[in-house]
Amino acid sequence: MSGIYIHIPFCKQACHYCDFHFSTSLKHQTSLVDALVKELELRRDSFLAVSETVDTVYFGGGTPSILPVSELDRILESIRKNYRLHADAEITLECNPDDLVGSNGRTYCNDLIQLGFNRLSLGIQSFQDADLKLMNRAHDANMAFDALKNSTDFFKNISVDLIYGIPGSESADLERALQYFIDYSIPHISAYALTVEHKTALEKLIAKGEIPAPDEAALEQQFLLVRNTLREAGYDHYEISNFGKPNFHSRHNSSYWSGKPYLGIGPSAHSYLGNTRLWNISNNVLYVKALAAENLPSTSEKLSTYDRHNEFVMTQLRLEKGISLSAYETDFGLEAKAVLLKQAKKYLAVNQLEMSDTHLKISEKGLFFADGIAADFFLDASDGILNENA
Repeated sequence: MSGIYIHIPFCKQACHYCDFHFSTSLKHQTSLVDALVKELELRRDSFLAVSETVDTVYFGGGTPSILPVSELDRILESIRKNYRLHADAEITLECNPDDLVGSNGRTYCNDLIQLGFNRLSLGIQSFQDADLKLMNRAHDANMAFDALKNSTDFFKNISVDLIYGIPGSESADLERALQYFIDYSIPHISAYALTVEHKTALEKLIAKGEIPAPDEAALEQQFLLVRNTLREAGYDHYEISNFGKPNFHSRHNSSYWSGKPYLGIGPSAHSYLGNTRLWNISNNVLYVKALAAENLPSTSEKLSTYDRHNEFVMTQLRLEKGISLSAYETDFGLEAKAVLLKQAKKYLAVNQLEMSDTHLKISEKGLFFADGIAADFFLDASDGILNENA
């Protein structure tokens, strides 16, 4: 499995919590799409060297649904022309609810189906107008319901984003939101704790005392509410922030977590090709200028064994199945495995980890602390444990 990620760096307005690369100006929209198409052409050979087929395509951002259908068509046609797109490929478009309302929203959904999109990811975030206003979202609760109705009329494979732990929010509101998704038969839900990222509007508002900081105890309580509610409704909690009905897990994101190659196209996009990480410049104008001159505006690095080890531990411990002990030993050796198991003892003792004959995984008690636990297993060159030439 391998995928292509397309970063569309445009938004109608800036969400207070977002630290992704985007612009609220559409001035360079057409030239940006020209550049995306050109980058797809120039990246073809390096991608095909590590992967024969493309199994998933994901349009993220930013707000990809801000683009007209004609521009989305141009990008998809370039992918089909330059890459071997699997006949059963998962092709996802991230959408904001305000782009899917009313009759225009229904027309847009139908057009997306005709282009070949078979999965939508909707940034609902909340059904409470006060929460949406606090986050500076471009839609309100009524738009969210309208978008759900329109999208479910056209698409079977839909994911929704939900944010919990919003200051002032009530668990009862979160519970109702989850029930709405269950009632709409939404097959995939991504639930994220509100995180205060550096240099965001949210960070500044909290620093000024205009908004209280997220409460850690409330975050944990609401995380468990999400988990328990969705598991009881038949969703698999297959990754810390992701819940899917059987056969509706995100194939694209699963390829990231499985260490499969992927190609990132667009300003700020990252790629992973044969143990090499690449990242594009986070500047729309410079990105466009470089591609117009047929230059690739990216920096690359070869991942060390330690880099690969730490990424492996971080991603695998976020998954429901956890770390395969045999795969870990094969990739990193017996000495590293012995260190891993020794370090795990303190978490096993307090029931934050569980271990079977085959896997080491986060327990239910440890789920909310998964990233911190994983970081405790990281290794660096000073440890002298791994073979850096592996």
